[in-house]
Amino acid sequence: MKIVVIGAVAAGTSAAAKARRNSEEAEIKIFEMDSDISYSACGLPYYIGTEVESREQLVPRDAAFFKRKYNVDIFTRHQVLDIITAEKSIRVLNMDTGEEFNEAFDKLVIATGAEAVVPPIEGVSKSNVFVLRNVGSADRIRDFIFKNNPRKAVIVGSGFIGLEMAENLKNRGIEVAMVDMADHVMPSLDKDAAVYLEDYLRSKDIELVLNDTVAAFGGETAADKVIMKSGRALETDFIILSAGIRPNIKLAVRAGVELGTTGAIKTNTRMQTNFDYIYACGDCTESYSSITGKPLYRPLGTTANKTGRIAGDQVTGGSLEFRGILGTGIFRVFDMTVAVTGLTESEAIKEGFDVVVCHNTKPDKPGYFKGSEMVIKAVADRASGRILGAQIIGKSGVDKRIDVFATAITFGATAEDLSHLDLAYSPPFSTSKDPVIYTGMILDNDINRGRKLITAKELEEMKMRGEAISVIDARTQPQFEKSHVEDAASIPHECLRQQMDRLDKNSRIVTYCNKGVTGNAAQNILLNNGFRNVYNLSGGHENYRKQKNKSVVNVNNK
Repeated sequence: MKIVVIGAVAAGTSAAAKARRNSEEAEIKIFEMDSDISYSACGLPYYIGTEVESREQLVPRDAAFFKRKYNVDIFTRHQVLDIITAEKSIRVLNMDTGEEFNEAFDKLVIATGAEAVVPPIEGVSKSNVFVLRNVGSADRIRDFIFKNNPRKAVIVGSGFIGLEMAENLKNRGIEVAMVDMADHVMPSLDKDAAVYLEDYLRSKDIELVLNDTVAAFGGETAADKVIMKSGRALETDFIILSAGIRPNIKLAVRAGVELGTTGAIKTNTRMQTNFDYIYACGDCTESYSSITGKPLYRPLGTTANKTGRIAGDQVTGGSLEFRGILGTGIFRVFDMTVAVTGLTESEAIKEGFDVVVCHNTKPDKPGYFKGSEMVIKAVADRASGRILGAQIIGKSGVDKRIDVFATAITFGATAEDLSHLDLAYSPPFSTSKDPVIYTGMILDNDINRGRKLITAKELEEMKMRGEAISVIDARTQPQFEKSHVEDAASIPHECLRQQMDRLDKNSRIVTYCNKGVTGNAAQNILLNNGFRNVYNLSGGHENYRKQKNKSVVNVNNK
């Protein structure tokens, strides 16, 4: 049997390696139009920033390595021009010699990856406007910085790569401005989570220009300014376009391979296309959500390796099948970690879930072990109690917690299930009541135990609608006087039992403290004394103030 793979980065090489592990008899060839194979695309920003010192660290394997270890023939600088389905062959161009030839196959794996989105902006072809997609493009950016010693850079787009580039350019002494047409950074975060990241970026002197669109790149042969639609102009010495990627599906389309609703190649769980002898994997393919079962395009290295392995198994008679993804992702920006998994609140609402949301601020370990706080925004389904997603921002311990959430969501855990997890505890590693467990308790209290939560946005929307509501600040009087929710009454927690007669038991009441714990204690006192409609402000006054300062909620704080 002859297996041909188009593409030799994560998915293609994974498919070939798995096929070889399954079969010593198969003939396996890979055709790749680039010079580099099996490289770490996720490490490119750190190569530009020189944290990764050498090119060889990103590209540790070459064609000779694959031939020697796997007996797989990889042909670099070979572009596949067409897939000829009637003949079960491909037409190939040797980019060095200009020779064209046909290569027959029994089974074909398409792993053509994705390509960078280049918006049709005036001046986008100028010499110092760069797109980061492969090792060659990283070489060009790195060489430009070494040769020109630029002072200012503008990054267009604020996703994973854009934010990682911001850190690495800043660490090289370059002033950085980030622009995005969205009203918050990091599209895979909800806005009320993104505000924490935005504050942090500004504290690192990263200029953020949001809710505005690039109109043109000004200058002669090189761009010296980014002109926004609002009329604002940002001076720059070079520009990084990080406006997203899209599946590279041109070959597949010409061959009649069916696309999915996301615009990527549609496959079944065996990575098979509408041609039973053609498979596809990696960034060119459509995935599906393991929560909703609906199509999803979320190109990540983890998914590319996973789907490549499945494709390689299937073409050699294996039984592996794809089970969907959550879109789990994590990145570092300076000394902050940001991670996401599952559905955001906005995505869950679009999917029709009746969502319960909590904002939980907790340390990753006790203060005497230099613990640092992380903010966890978690989303659950009220009807089933099932955890739907989590977003975490913090300096340490974020990776551990997001993986616990991803595992729990994958196996359908409820909020109550989280509170029963038997997680490892020792002061150097965690708190005795882990932030994940605490998050489950908060959500379970709302869903099953009558301890309702209310977000800062929901509170302000109720007030704007003129609904009657009493807000109780359960903190100390000095804390209240320093800053508080508009129209809140100060009744410290320790005084609440003596002063609750001031309150109407039938009215809607919201309690709050700094982060939520004492607010919940005040809520319990009122509920246990016959009050019927009491909410705790999610994330407490700290989260409320953060949202107010960033106009996530429309409030005037006193």
